[in-house]
Amino acid sequence: MMSLWDALRMNMMISYQELVRTFPSVCGCLYLLQGLCSMFSGLILILLPLIIGYLIPLKQKSILQLISRLLSWIVYVILFFMGISLAFLDNLSANLLSILHYSAVSIVIILGCNLLALHLLEKRFPWRHALQQQKLPSRMAMVFESLQLAGVVLLGFVIGLSGWQVLHYATEASEYTLVLLLFLVGIQLRNSGMSLSQLVLNRRGMMVGVVVVASSLVAGVINAFILGLPLKAGLGMASGFGWYSLSGILMTESYGPVIGSATFFNDLARELLSIMLIPTLIRRNRSSALGLCGATSMDFTLPVLQRSGGVDIVPAAIVHGFLLTLLVPILMALFAA
Repeated sequence: MMSLWDALRMNMMISYQELVRTFPSVCGCLYLLQGLCSMFSGLILILLPLIIGYLIPLKQKSILQLISRLLSWIVYVILFFMGISLAFLDNLSANLLSILHYSAVSIVIILGCNLLALHLLEKRFPWRHALQQQKLPSRMAMVFESLQLAGVVLLGFVIGLSGWQVLHYATEASEYTLVLLLFLVGIQLRNSGMSLSQLVLNRRGMMVGVVVVASSLVAGVINAFILGLPLKAGLGMASGFGWYSLSGILMTESYGPVIGSATFFNDLARELLSIMLIPTLIRRNRSSALGLCGATSMDFTLPVLQRSGGVDIVPAAIVHGFLLTLLVPILMALFAA
């Protein structure tokens, strides 16, 4: 689903493509500058409602409980809009078998390496936390919660296939809903007793981010070998970290529509799998649950993380997501230019 900064990026891409046609020798620098500029613009739009919400002190427990309930419902609203947006993707049927092959192999290898490395991180440096839940749900309840989240996406996708004109506004509606969600999360953070330094500087978020990047690059090398791709192509496919709108475009321009589409679906699958697995995984291995989200941990998977793991996981999620979001355009400039 297109995020707030994705809309800015797509507008910039039109001018960018014209420049590349005129000055092809500077395309590598333009990749980097375009990604960095759009990333920082989107970062401001993402963090601003969070900061505004953080500045609002509330003491009334009834209002805080209402905010908590609203956050739970907003998660489902955003996932429903995501499903609708998926139904409007172009060229789904073109080269579908090749795309599915490349994408499936990449997903297994990249996420497998990520989860293995994050498991070792959790084993070596356990995440000390207090999971903010009154009662631990049963295993069936955790599975049902994951299926519920996936079911909402599927419902939105099925309804989106109807092609109703009003559904074309789903992307814009999801962006405004996300702004509201981040505002409410900011209020919740302020009234949880969490300091601003804890929110901005989080060692755990940095550790998980570094492990995800390192293990993804190893997976990219393995991926290139198994699929018979150039090394840079394999590394590029592993460097999106869930930022599918950017990775898909750049890989398409560099390696063609099949590799570009496979990269797109690879990163899209990362977001969807995160949504389904977070409720179950977060109770066993918080580092894996966070690392699985990739760059989306600071926006679209943030509400699912917060809902399943409590408000104390939010600072780590934001720092982790920011680090990966910062690195995506840089790595793409290296591997897809």
